Order: sequence, then structure tokens, then C-alpha cells
Amino acid sequence: MDSATDSRTLEIDRFLASAGDGWDRAIRKPLSQDASTRRYIRLHREDGVTALLMDAPRVEDDPCPPGADRALREQMGWNAMTRLAASRVEAFALIAGHLRSLGLNAPEVYAFDATQGFALIEDFGDGLEFARVIERGEADERALYRAAAETLAVLHAAPVPQLLDNSGIQWPILDFDAVALGANADLYADWLPLEVGGTKLTGAARARWEGERDALIEKAVSFPRTFTLRDYHAENLLWLPGGRVGLLDFQDAVRGWDAWDMAMLTQDARRAVTHAASEDAIGTFLDKTGQNRTDFDERLAVIGALNALRIAGVFSRLQHRDHKPRYGEFQPRQLSILARNLAHPSLAGMRAFVREQTPFVFEAKS
Repeated sequence: MDSATDSRTLEIDRFLASAGDGWDRAIRKPLSQDASTRRYIRLHREDGVTALLMDAPRVEDDPCPPGADRALREQMGWNAMTRLAASRVEAFALIAGHLRSLGLNAPEVYAFDATQGFALIEDFGDGLEFARVIERGEADERALYRAAAETLAVLHAAPVPQLLDNSGIQWPILDFDAVALGANADLYADWLPLEVGGTKLTGAARARWEGERDALIEKAVSFPRTFTLRDYHAENLLWLPGGRVGLLDFQDAVRGWDAWDMAMLTQDARRAVTHAASEDAIGTFLDKTGQNRTDFDERLAVIGALNALRIAGVFSRLQHRDHKPRYGEFQPRQLSILARNLAHPSLAGMRAFVREQTPFVFEAKS
């Protein structure tokens, strides 16, 4: 064991001892590494009770502070520019508390240490993700997606807090603004042309891209805002006993749009959501919120397109910069999602641009 690992183990020992209830004596079983800088350890107490230790050391770029301008955010790095958040346990703990106050099923946080980056949280169990439950045929896809939409209706009906507080530890809920939307969408212009041997957009093409991008962003920022979880999809939603929807990976929540969460749910790059399940989810959400389908469809197309441009660029970057070819398996579905959003009449300008610069987007078969 190297010195850094040994030191972290001692810090875990101290944290669990301070948490009480015998967690420092629990058997520790590491789980698979999270996609971020987090890892999880399942704790088994002698009485059979389990919990999860979230280990999230503060090694990432800092999150965006409230009121930061573009220059400061560029100086601070990727998280401040595009994500606004970071893998901070205080974000997870405080947002979990907010979700639970709305009657939603986020894990209870028994204890956390924001400085060291530890949280002791409720253990919902393994293999309960929507994607796994559907794969095994243990629940009807349409029923799960309706339940997920009902959960969003509850979340989006509640006021958006500006600042969450737990005993003096605070976490702001920031606007997902034009700076973040633009930097994320630029992943398309910087990386997607590489799919067919091209290079990132420059010169006149880049100027046109920025014009079309900004037109979409102007539409997006005019839409009504709501509390937005950001990563609301079948890998992060759990099907809990009693037909309850469990929530995970919400620490990047922002003041965004209902259509962002719905796009993540129904336009999933990692699994093919059936048309029936998607329509059930949208119909349920609109029924519960009393919204107009025509207006919502425009929001879903605009926000969905900005999100799809981002994800398509991420998948290209993962393949061509980071040498992770497996993301190429997801790209055809993601390009089909992008093309479907661009078909909306309000996106005619961006649709024409994408067809000119990366026509293969409209040829992809999911």
C-alpha cells in the first residue's frame, strides 16, 4: 500500500469513528469505480445493516462560485465553465436533503465531511437501475418511465432554492447559463468532424457555428427555469420496492429547464428508449403539470439539441483524444437523437448548418 492510499485509509477510519453507530467496525467491500473521481465502499455491520461510504477527495477543478464572470471561469477551468459543479460531497448531501424534503427518494445521508470528501449514505442495493431491471424483464419499461416522469413533475413544481444550507455548510444552485451552454455545445464543433477524418471547425465555418449556436442558446435562456437534476437517465434511476423511483447522481443539479431532464430521460444515448415509453413519459409529465404539448415540444427540441450536440462531441472526444473506442458504439444512437431534435421547425438554421458541415449526422442508424 503506498503512502497516499494508507493516509486515505486512516482518514476513512477517523470519519467512520466520528459517524458513530459502529460503522468504524463494519466490514468494508469496495464497489466498482465511479465514472468520476468518486469511489464507493459498502459497509456491513455485525447486525446485518449496510451503508455506503462515498469517497470523493477534492482533486477536481473547483466549482463555479456564485457571480463569477466568464474570464474568472475560464481561468478556473472546465468545471467552472461548463459543469458549474464538482464531485463534492456537500453538494450530494445538501441536494439529497432537498429532494427528500419534497418526498422524493434520494438516499439519506447519515454523516458527511465536506473537507475530507466523505459521506456515509443509505444503501439502496445493487442491480436496481432502470436499465438493468428492464433488461432482466422484471418491470414494464412504460411503467418505469411514467413513474420517472411523475417524479420530475413533483420536482419541477417546487420552488428552486438559491442556496442550500446544513448547519452552516452551504451549496448554491446556480443558473445553467449561456456560458455553460455555449462551452458544452462547442464540443460538437471541436470534435464531431473528426468522426470522418476532419478537423475542428475554424474560420468562416466557426463563425457560422457560433451564430447558430447563440441563436439556440437565446431561445433556451428565454424558457421558464426549474430545478434540474441534469443526469436523469436509466443508469441513475432505481426501481425501489413499492414502485418508488430512487435518485442517484444529482450533485450537479442547477437551475435549468424541465426539458433538460426529460431529454436525458427519453433521449438516452446508452439505451434505446421505445417510442411508447417516451410518449408515456412526456404525456404523464404534461398531464401532471398541466402544460401545453406544442410549447413543450419546442423546449424539448431546443434543449435536447443543445444537449445532443454536447454528448455527440463528448463521445467523439472520448474516442479520438482519449482512445476509448467503445463510445463509438453509442454514437449512432446519439446522432439519431440529434437529427430528431433538429427536425423541429424552430431549429431550421442549426439543422441546415449541421447538414452542411457533418451530413453523416442524418445518416446514422440507431
